Amino acid sequence: MSVDIHDVEELVERQEHWRGRETINLIASENAQSRAVRDVQNSDFMARYAEGHPNEEGRVNRYYQGTRFIDEVERKAKREMLELFACRQADVRPISGNAANTAIALGWLRGGDSVIVNSTDAGGHISHNLVGVFGRRIQMRGQTLTAGRDNSVRLHFFPLTPDRYHMDAQGAVEMIDRIRPQLVVLGKSLFLFPEPLAELAPVCRNLKIPILFDGAHVLGLIAGKEFQDPLHDGATYLTGSTHKTFPGPQRGVILANLEEADAETTYWGPADRGVFPGSSSNHHLHSLAGLLVATREMKAHGRAYVAQIVKNAQALGRALSDQSVAVEAKEFGFTRSHQIAVNVASFGSGVEIANRLESQDIIVNYNMLPGDQDPRNPSGLRVGVQEMTRFGMREAEMGELATLMADAIRGKKVKDTVNRLRARFAEMRYL
Repeated sequence: MSVDIHDVEELVERQEHWRGRETINLIASENAQSRAVRDVQNSDFMARYAEGHPNEEGRVNRYYQGTRFIDEVERKAKREMLELFACRQADVRPISGNAANTAIALGWLRGGDSVIVNSTDAGGHISHNLVGVFGRRIQMRGQTLTAGRDNSVRLHFFPLTPDRYHMDAQGAVEMIDRIRPQLVVLGKSLFLFPEPLAELAPVCRNLKIPILFDGAHVLGLIAGKEFQDPLHDGATYLTGSTHKTFPGPQRGVILANLEEADAETTYWGPADRGVFPGSSSNHHLHSLAGLLVATREMKAHGRAYVAQIVKNAQALGRALSDQSVAVEAKEFGFTRSHQIAVNVASFGSGVEIANRLESQDIIVNYNMLPGDQDPRNPSGLRVGVQEMTRFGMREAEMGELATLMADAIRGKKVKDTVNRLRARFAEMRYL
């Protein structure tokens, strides 16, 4: 007798209809996957294991038998990722961007090490910070994960320019030279503008300090040549999520462009061990096939797609500002990425306004802005346009959307109009 799963199927169907057909999805850390990406994931690979690396002619690298087909999928995914990013090393086994960061932390850092990162109120991801993997990895007995204490872990935060959306590059160079950390971490979760990598790389290179560029949010923009090129500008590692501006399944990747053999031995070996056995064993084989498909989609359409993403983000920032909604970094053109930061303090808390927008089928997330102290009571919203760009929205629609968002923020009922706007953009583009 079969198990009754009608309630589960109903929930899945309702989710598909609501988020896939009715809402305007503006979560900056999400994207929609093509039917091809979704279809290849429902396979026998879901049940299988493949620890280690693909087997080679005359050499067994796996710890399980029966891997001949996933070996070929993994080899193809790695090869095509190398081609897309024009680099020399790639590990496609991490199951998330956070897992990729964890692999570097586990492989490279030890207790008592020093690390310099972006603070959370300046947009840095929590995994970079005191209670995240980097803070915990360098913690020793007797040290606290509270900043400012004499016995705090040696996690330091980059200095910022007065607008707090840009790093003070000269101050950062001086900090690196003074602290001599074991690792420098760039990249953010609220990530509007490129990092000053070209200014920091020479001093790090001279001091033999590796740079980890966390490209979780901007990996697709990097692939499409629309942001900055971390590996060719001096980063040792580029980590990323493959489901944000890179519209694949929820996985992660580690990339490098280490040319010299000694550099590859020094830096890539720890990354490899950090992935396995460090941060994962089996690596969700069914979604690896989806990543391969998404990589091919980005090779074919990535440049056009991400160029439109940035245009749309800037257009939405301008249009919301014209509606007297405070969009951060106006003096810098609002953004160079897929995100904008909206200050809603004059209308309510970030949590309250995010809920108000959701009630009108506009999906965003509340987010800390520079100067905020409480992540559960921030003054801002983080808005990303990558998913709706994939469904064909352009600058004109960003103007329509800004009007609806501004009205909803002020408490007006706009749900029906939101649903009608979304109905015009139900078919995915850039396939």
